[in-house]
Amino acid sequence: MNQTEAVSTITDWIEKFGMAVIDWTPKVVVALVILTIGYIAAKMVAAMMARGMRKASIDETLVRFLKNIVYMLLMAFVVIAALSKLGVNTTSLAAIFAAAGLAIGLALQNSLGNLAAGVMLIANRPFRVGDFVEVAGVAGTVEETSVFATILNTPDNKRLIVPNGEITAKIITNFSANNTRRVDMEFGVSYSDDLAKAQRLFREIVEAHPAVLKDRDVAIAVKDLADSSINIIVRPWVRTADYWTVWFEVTESIKNACDKEGLSIPFPQRDVHIYNEQKAA
Repeated sequence: MNQTEAVSTITDWIEKFGMAVIDWTPKVVVALVILTIGYIAAKMVAAMMARGMRKASIDETLVRFLKNIVYMLLMAFVVIAALSKLGVNTTSLAAIFAAAGLAIGLALQNSLGNLAAGVMLIANRPFRVGDFVEVAGVAGTVEETSVFATILNTPDNKRLIVPNGEITAKIITNFSANNTRRVDMEFGVSYSDDLAKAQRLFREIVEAHPAVLKDRDVAIAVKDLADSSINIIVRPWVRTADYWTVWFEVTESIKNACDKEGLSIPFPQRDVHIYNEQKAA
């Protein structure tokens, strides 16, 4: 290739590059404008939605989660619109995204189920941070509820991470939801004891406890005529925070009072009869 041919080739390249720049510049500018305006619009829409949910007193965790989801969806549409202006076949791109989304959804099926359950828990609020609950067969104090799992602390200070899907699939027991609770206790006395005296003694002990609510009746009644004892139920009402205090202190007081008053708390026992038979010679 001589010098003239080289110059001609370079000139052709420059002309083609210039034509490409002239042809692509408007498309790139329009795509950048779409991206810029779309980015601002997506931010504004997500922020407006978040403000509306906060005014409706929706939990902040759910607000942030939905805000991010809406923002990412809007930005996906913006990117597709910008690519279409650059001549990219968005139909094929959308099909690729749909197929990828399906594959990811199948692979993350359990995680997506936990996510949906987390949204339901955050929206419906069957329990809050600080509540003592029993969920999915375990019990503890709620430390945190996220979109995928709930963290509990057990009374012996073990941390449990429970998937939200397990929680919503089973019964949720919230021991802290109500301000008051009934303490269900049961004590046995001997068949030889004075039943009326035992009931009167139990009532005096329970009603004298300062944490027992005075505006609620205390239920004291015979429940069972068991194999070795007469079982008496004792059911006072207390504030939820005083539940275990009343349980422990009343149980101890009743035991001490029974010992003092000569009432026995029997343990399971059986009568064994032995027959001595002599065989004839």
